[in-house]
Amino acid sequence: MTKMLNARLTEVPNVDLTLRRPDAEDGAAVNGLIEQCKPLDENSVYCNLLQCSHFAETSSLAEIDGEVVGFVSGYLVPDSPDSLFVWQVAVSPKARGLKLGKRMILDILHRPFAKNVRNLHTTIAPDNKASHGVFKSVARSLNTEFDTEIMFDEEEHFDGDAKTEMLWKIGPFSRADILPALASVA
Repeated sequence: MTKMLNARLTEVPNVDLTLRRPDAEDGAAVNGLIEQCKPLDENSVYCNLLQCSHFAETSSLAEIDGEVVGFVSGYLVPDSPDSLFVWQVAVSPKARGLKLGKRMILDILHRPFAKNVRNLHTTIAPDNKASHGVFKSVARSLNTEFDTEIMFDEEEHFDGDAKTEMLWKIGPFSRADILPALASVA
């Protein structure tokens, strides 16, 4: 599990922030992080291990002074390999305010494997204002627009057990816009 910090990281000058690809050894720490990030759906440790290994190239892990404080998981959409689907964005309550979600998404898009990615997709519940803000900011930074539509309906797909998930389609964007967007949050 990740250790808790004594102070909000946004109050600590000169934090040592590292963004990197996760690996299997990070699975348990990612699981612990997601448990701290209500209302995110918790996955099994096994799922997080797979995200950190099989989907490492399309995921990003944030560390501050060696401690896991952020994680983005994603994958290339099978029928649309020019689209990265962001499955989950988790940022420790101790690290809020550092734009880590946006930084990690842009970190993934900046990697060589993503040279053909021109669209970003995700799903967000209508009342998740924090995620709306992150993805609107990503769209602005990539000089593109976004559209939304229902992907999974509360009743039809979740049998009333979860909220409707809106599909956000961001793009298309240019590869040339990624580095300046990343530099703007560094």
